[in-house]
Amino acid sequence: MWGQAIWPVTLESGDLILRPLKYRDKAEWTAVRSRNAAWLQPWEASNPANQGELPTFGAMVRALNEQARASSALPFVITERVPGKSKPVMVGQLTVSSIVWGSAMMATLGYWVDKDRAGRGIAPTAVAMATDHCFHQLGLHRMEINIRPENGPSLRVVEKLGFRDEGMRPRFLHINGEWADHRSFALTAEEVPEGILHRWLSRS
Repeated sequence: MWGQAIWPVTLESGDLILRPLKYRDKAEWTAVRSRNAAWLQPWEASNPANQGELPTFGAMVRALNEQARASSALPFVITERVPGKSKPVMVGQLTVSSIVWGSAMMATLGYWVDKDRAGRGIAPTAVAMATDHCFHQLGLHRMEINIRPENGPSLRVVEKLGFRDEGMRPRFLHINGEWADHRSFALTAEEVPEGILHRWLSRS
């Protein structure tokens, strides 16, 4: 796939849809993030170069779109069809980033989900959908997820999906204003030849 367009793409499983993040999502994205501010703050990525200030929504979308055009990221929002709603509701965000082609063929995956919808299988289903797409459509070989050891909900996601625990990375990422340790989890394509989504849905 290197050198070919890998974006935009939309993935669906049941009522869950992963679609590209767009500028017109600003109002809904801002509302969901504001409602979840306290829930997400301990795990919020920060930038030591600008004293931990987060980019504006527009700057974030521009940066992610540039990465997508360069075939180095897949910036999805997680949406869900809800009875009584005319269009799917935004329930989170998932980004496949740091895509490396050539001899590595790997990527890193990060996500967050609305607290009001946590515990309903949305995060593991979304992660499984994105992982299968990266393995089967993009031909990537390895998917990695790095999680703060205190982040119980995210640890349960990788446990449910069977990602391997590859150990601790001291002071790995700048989170919520400081360098933080992370546990690294990974899967390779050979470990889930039938697809991780199929395996997850058959168990849930």
